[in-house]
Amino acid sequence: MKKNVAKWKLAWSDEFDGVKLDETKWTRCARGASDWDNTMSDDPDLLRIANSVMQLRGVENKNTATDASPYLTAGVTSKGKFSFKHGKAEIRARFKSARGAWPALWMLGAEGTWPSSGEIDIMEHLNFDDKVYQTIHSEYTLKIDKTNTPPKGATAKIDRDGWNTYGCEWDGERIVLSVNGIPAHTYPRVAEKGAEQWPFDRAFYFIFSMQIGGKWVNGPGPTEPADYPAWMEIDWVRVFAEDKQEKSK
Repeated sequence: MKKNVAKWKLAWSDEFDGVKLDETKWTRCARGASDWDNTMSDDPDLLRIANSVMQLRGVENKNTATDASPYLTAGVTSKGKFSFKHGKAEIRARFKSARGAWPALWMLGAEGTWPSSGEIDIMEHLNFDDKVYQTIHSEYTLKIDKTNTPPKGATAKIDRDGWNTYGCEWDGERIVLSVNGIPAHTYPRVAEKGAEQWPFDRAFYFIFSMQIGGKWVNGPGPTEPADYPAWMEIDWVRVFAEDKQEKSK
């Protein structure tokens, strides 16, 4: 009988090996009214794919006569094209920091409405920080429990200017968020707190967003136009499913 064998098998991925966005997997994020999407643009120059890397750019808007947004950014989502329930996701990414830059790798519940549908923030980076935020959101964390019990998030140190791998391992009892293979935050299911605390028994889809500005990122100070362009680069994203056959050996 084998013990301690790998229990994961690759279920879905994008290595960004082409020169165009794979539209069977992704859709460009549209402009919205929230802090995370209110500078989104469909300008083709803001999303570049070359050398097996996708670059999501953020730039100062030089033509506010046609678009009043002071900055323009790019993002992609797998909504309606790929979602998964439980498993392991890993994303290798890096970014060029800037005052007011807010790159993020995250997931939303594919059913229902936010916040009751849940949110898993695998990585959020602010300004020139040498750390990232990893956070779980739900109706429970945002509206019901103000004591942050169990803790909804944590920070983790990163190589700010280099590549890092951000991970989420997730089953019916816990979500484990990691950086470079090292667990940084674990969020458990607490059965007695009910569905509001654990809306994570459903499928989730990805959002990769390169945002500029907002109440949170601008807390330490205003956005600095001289820092731009800035960007987030994604080398690959891989989703693994539990290999039940291998686990049972």
